[in-house]
Amino acid sequence: MSDTSAAETSQGETPELFDKIVNLCKRRGFVFPSAEIYGGFRSTYDYGPVGVLMLRNVKNAWWRSMVQMRTDVVGLDAAILSPPAVWEASGHLSSFTDPLVDCRNCGNRFRQDKLDDPDVCPSCGATGQFTEPRQFNLMFKTHAGPVADEGAVAYLRPETAQGMFTQFANVLNTSRKKPPFGIAQVGKSFRNEITPQNFVFRTREFEQMEMEYFVPPDEAEKWYRYWCDERFQWYVDHGIPAEKLRLRAHDADELSHYSSGTSDVEFLFPWGWDELEGIANRGDYDLSAHATHSGEKLDYFDQATGERYTPHVVEPAAGATRTMMAFLMAAYDEEEVRGETRTVLRLHHRIAPFQIAVLPLSKKDTLVPPAQDVLARLQPHFMCDYDETQAIGRRYRRQDELGTPYCVTIDFESLEDGAVTVRERDTMEQDRIAIPDLLAYFRERLV
Repeated sequence: MSDTSAAETSQGETPELFDKIVNLCKRRGFVFPSAEIYGGFRSTYDYGPVGVLMLRNVKNAWWRSMVQMRTDVVGLDAAILSPPAVWEASGHLSSFTDPLVDCRNCGNRFRQDKLDDPDVCPSCGATGQFTEPRQFNLMFKTHAGPVADEGAVAYLRPETAQGMFTQFANVLNTSRKKPPFGIAQVGKSFRNEITPQNFVFRTREFEQMEMEYFVPPDEAEKWYRYWCDERFQWYVDHGIPAEKLRLRAHDADELSHYSSGTSDVEFLFPWGWDELEGIANRGDYDLSAHATHSGEKLDYFDQATGERYTPHVVEPAAGATRTMMAFLMAAYDEEEVRGETRTVLRLHHRIAPFQIAVLPLSKKDTLVPPAQDVLARLQPHFMCDYDETQAIGRRYRRQDELGTPYCVTIDFESLEDGAVTVRERDTMEQDRIAIPDLLAYFRERLV
């Protein structure tokens, strides 16, 4: 595992990779600009037929690791809308802010902490023209019900975490868990970002994959180190090379007031190192704050020891959309094949939008029925694409760009021997497999 300071950014930027990924996303149906026929709406994106599959796979892979394969973590799906009391208790109403400055010369607005030069406007180049910084709250405020008065104020959640804290007692009682145990959630969050940027990396509407792990106070540091290691390895296990990742511990002046330790899993994006996930040792701040504001008990009584305590929380919080983007960038490859450039996404099979593509060699009536029979055998078990148009070589290239691990080709020989050609994406090697053996063949390789 890499543990690197914030100053160590020796690798250069690769803007050409960024442009290639954005182009691929539009051309192959991963991501489209939202409301594009109306000129678009800044910082919002729609996930196309291929992108929605990949994003779902990213979330499913996270859920599989964090919930399905464990006995100490349960799930929750909390509401997106919530009353001001929740955010007053959490501190978001008073402190969830960014420093905002305006350029007097061109009128553009920027986050002060993101400016490369605090005296020069990146839009017009004017110097010494910034206003004094003012704090800008990132919460999206709305009204619930027909009357838009202060009594109807509600907020779109800026994170999924608070629902897991406010439901702590209900989950504890109904799941019959005891610390250490976790509550996991995947869902939409909303932040009124001043400067959305870098495609889907920083947007105002995004998806998070968060888990709150509740532990006895004297075990918090042990579990913090455990989750730092566990979460770093998850990205490696799902296809991101370790050298493109690092675990960066926050300096003392970066830490939130309630955190005794926070580390970010960072990926080497085309613009440099940036955060995929934060792992924070949050202490008992969250449960204590909600207990104080609500008047409800949010503690745990250990019958074995007779001890009552407020659990401490370790929080691994990842961005699903930016994680998908990192998987795309890590998987993107170009190579020369017989004098032509082959573009291929070397995605882990659990992350790839399709696991298998079924391709009849031609659209002739004799090949389509057996091809559809093969599809019917595989479709209940794997996400499959089916394509019967264009030359087979062009269809292979399309599946390479989609990251599909295997192509199954039904040819005229299949009518004689009852077998098909299976092509592997990365090596382009081919096997001849009997149709009745296909399911076992893929189950062995796509588990």
